[in-house]
Amino acid sequence: MDKTGHKPGIHRRAQRALARQLNYQEQKASRMLGREAKAISAMIESSRQARSFLQEFRPIDEHARVLEVGSGAHGLIFFFGARNGVGVDPLAHAYVSLFPAWQRRVATIAAFGESLPFADQSFDLVFCDNVVDHAESPAGIVTEIVRVLAPGGLLYFTVNVHHPIYALASRAHAAWHRLGINYEVAPFADHTFHLTLGKAKQMFAQQPLQFLDEASDVRAAKASARRRPPRHVGDRIKRLFFKNALYRLVAIRRE
Repeated sequence: MDKTGHKPGIHRRAQRALARQLNYQEQKASRMLGREAKAISAMIESSRQARSFLQEFRPIDEHARVLEVGSGAHGLIFFFGARNGVGVDPLAHAYVSLFPAWQRRVATIAAFGESLPFADQSFDLVFCDNVVDHAESPAGIVTEIVRVLAPGGLLYFTVNVHHPIYALASRAHAAWHRLGINYEVAPFADHTFHLTLGKAKQMFAQQPLQFLDEASDVRAAKASARRRPPRHVGDRIKRLFFKNALYRLVAIRRE
């Protein structure tokens, strides 16, 4: 363990995933130059859908304090319509330069989700949209999210979940890197963890939350894999062992 309490191997995997993400977004920004309108249109629609969905559970006041943990290059916060919105991402400084057309719409802070730079109970709404499996401690991020959420505040969380075989494959990928074999398999290099549905749910088991909505599309992911013509060996494996099913949680923090 290092001084943060995390295993050095996990730390290295998280740093590698972060570096790969930055490289990917740098290439994307170059390809997108002068064609940002299409990306903006898609982001507006994603944010509109998320806001509409959340307002089914609770009205969102125009002055609500809104935080996106892992706002990334194309997060929901940028077109969410939050007057008091802020995004947090380890690569926030780079993204402001790469995607100024929307990144400057709200304040962003370069920080890790495991150590949010905010006081307890600072936000009325926090969302974290499919990012924690790239990080060093998914459970640590969940704990921090709940810490900064005000009593009665709304949480929106998603993450991809997978059959347990992918967690084993991810650990094997990490093991051969520790042995000096620098062969990358992109899904395992870009993600620090491949969470099972049980592991995703377990992160919230002891948190002071009241669940309003909890869902996963494991069945749909299995059916989609069976219908899709296989392009490579990975697709054939997905027919047997599902991958990239979405787990979603909406909750409020208890008083």
